[in-house]
Amino acid sequence: MLQKQKSEFTKELILNESFKLFYKDGFKATSVDKIMVKTQLTKGAFYHHYKNKKELGLAVIKLKIQQRVYDAMISPLYNSGNVIEILKSTFIDRIKSFPIQEKQSGCPMNNFINELGDTEKVYQIALKNIIEEWKSALIQLIERGKKDNSINQSISNKSTAIYLISSFEGIRGIRKLYDNDEILDQFMLGLSTYINHIKA
Repeated sequence: MLQKQKSEFTKELILNESFKLFYKDGFKATSVDKIMVKTQLTKGAFYHHYKNKKELGLAVIKLKIQQRVYDAMISPLYNSGNVIEILKSTFIDRIKSFPIQEKQSGCPMNNFINELGDTEKVYQIALKNIIEEWKSALIQLIERGKKDNSINQSISNKSTAIYLISSFEGIRGIRKLYDNDEILDQFMLGLSTYINHIKA
C-alpha cells in the first residue's frame, strides 16, 4: 500500500509541476529534462508514469486544465438563483479575482489552444471538449433564464454562449500585452452592459 501511495504521489508531482512549467514557459519549450529538474525525479520515474511528453500534455489538459475550468466557469452556472446575477458573478467577478500573475500569464487553457490547438488533433479534441462542456452549461443556463423570464426570449442561446466564452478568453489573452488593468476594467464594463442588454 505504501508503494502505491508513493507511486501516486510521484505521478501527481509530475502532473502538478508540469502544469506550472507549461503555463509559465509554454508546452513546446518545456522538455522532459526541465520537468525532471523541477521535480527532482529521475527520467525512469517519468517514463514509469507517462510514455512521453505528449501523453503528459493530454493528462495536464484533462486533469488540471479541465478541472480548473469546470470549478471556476462551469460549475457556478448550475447554481440556483437569478440567471443574470449568475452570469455576472461567473464572468465579471472571476476576472476581478485573478491574481496579478494570472493576469500577466493569461488563461492556461487559452495558452494551450494558441500553442497547440492547430497542430495536434489529440490536443485539439481534448481542449474542444472543455469548450463544449462550458458552452453546454451556458446554453442550459440561458434557457433557464428564458423560462423564468429573466432572459430576452429573442436571443440565441448558442450564439450568446459562444460570445461569452470567446470574449472572456479573448480578454485573458489581450491582457498579457498590458502592464495594468485598464483594459480589463473596460472589458468588464462592456460585458456588464451586454449582460444587462440580454435581460428580459
